[in-house]
Amino acid sequence: MINVSGTTPLQRVFLLGGVIAMAVVVTASNILVEMPINDWLTWGALSYPFAFLVTDLTNRALGASKARIVVCVGFAAAVIMSLLFADPRIALASGSAFLLAHLLDIFLFDKLRQAAWWKAPLFSSVIASFLDTVIFFSLAFAGTGLPWETWALGDYGIKLFMVAVLILPFRGLLKFTDPLTLASTAR
Repeated sequence: MINVSGTTPLQRVFLLGGVIAMAVVVTASNILVEMPINDWLTWGALSYPFAFLVTDLTNRALGASKARIVVCVGFAAAVIMSLLFADPRIALASGSAFLLAHLLDIFLFDKLRQAAWWKAPLFSSVIASFLDTVIFFSLAFAGTGLPWETWALGDYGIKLFMVAVLILPFRGLLKFTDPLTLASTAR
């Protein structure tokens, strides 16, 4: 059972929304990563960076402990869905990369939380995306004969681009997370 003691109904809704969004993003990305656009890129590269947006918004709104809940529950749901709809090797690689990278993202974001609004999501996502890319592509595609090295480079390039693009929605969504943050720190 998930411990949601000390949270308001609005925070629980936000938490549930984060879990659902995370499961959808990761499941879709696991399916889309098997659909190459070219030798440098798969469709999964375009959807997966939204997982970092979900993690960072949850971390900003509810704190690191609740962000870890979103990552862990989202991870479990995504692994189950991925095993049903994606190749098992992809599911294993995705689960491993996802869990390690998002826990690193949460840790780094939390350390940078008090800095300028953009530093925590930017730096945590850039560093965690690198770890995610290295783990995922080496586990998922090494030894398959597929051009996974170039896919990894293309994927990381897109992740960097998407991190820069998603900073703007992150900033815009902060106004919706402020009441959640204030309510959680008042306890």
